[in-house]
Amino acid sequence: MEKREKLVVILGPTAVGKTAMSIQLAKRFSGEIISGDSMQIYRGMDIGTAKITKEEMERIPHHLIDIKNPDESFSAYEFQQLVRSKITEITSRNSLPMIVGGTGLYIQSVIYDYQFIDDSRDDLIRNKLYKRFEDEGIEPLFAELKKIDPQAAENIHPNNERRVIRALEIYYTTGETMTERKEKQQRELLYDVVLIGLTMDRDVLYKRINKRVDLMVEQGLVEEAKSFYDKGLRNVQSTQAIGYKELFDYFDRKITLDEAIDQIKKNTRHFAKRQLTWFRNKMDVNWFDMTDANAFHENLEKISEFIAGKF
Repeated sequence: MEKREKLVVILGPTAVGKTAMSIQLAKRFSGEIISGDSMQIYRGMDIGTAKITKEEMERIPHHLIDIKNPDESFSAYEFQQLVRSKITEITSRNSLPMIVGGTGLYIQSVIYDYQFIDDSRDDLIRNKLYKRFEDEGIEPLFAELKKIDPQAAENIHPNNERRVIRALEIYYTTGETMTERKEKQQRELLYDVVLIGLTMDRDVLYKRINKRVDLMVEQGLVEEAKSFYDKGLRNVQSTQAIGYKELFDYFDRKITLDEAIDQIKKNTRHFAKRQLTWFRNKMDVNWFDMTDANAFHENLEKISEFIAGKF
């Protein structure tokens, strides 16, 4: 049997401390970090995505950050292809590839034998759906998706017409929902992979999220979002991210700034909860509790021992 490439994946909800832990682990294992975050790929979206700074990198090589302009789209398939190529490239340098992030489907698509199948495409059906979108708006289409595939609807933003229409197209082309098709995917691991999950007491995590949002605002999140708003970047994938879409409502004078900030905190907390549920249901993760901030070095030792024991 062909020897599989080694890979470490560090995942967990937003604000749990993945960045700090990944840097220390990369130092110990000659690692190079591949971002597993679907929004840190965008140039200029620095504060709202909690993008790592050059100083925080501590000279550890980082990949898949700042590779797209905010008006460009990015898919799980594209992520899969880029990351698999990076894993081979990093391995060839005798370094250890480490994916760090919280976008579950993206990470799953890389490490498992996950095929993106094009037999669910039908131009006629897609064009009909887009015509309905133009005539009726997104609400009726999203309501239809909720009836057909409630699980997919749960994971798609109601304003993301591209993904709503894609999910409906799959159903009307194949007779299977997007969720059913994903569940049929093979579950064979392609790498010699160690899956490390960082978790935390929910109340502590939520306080960290609230504090982080306040810090983002202090650092200039409102101004960052306004620069995208002023460029007219409204119905694009990048500005559907939490932290931007809520501020767009503020710029549109639909809500106050305080309401927008509260909404960012609330949506981030809900997102963190969904991330944890997703990781626990979909992947065989080895969890480490980060609740006690004073136990960081103790956890670092435990995780280091765990990785060393696997490899």
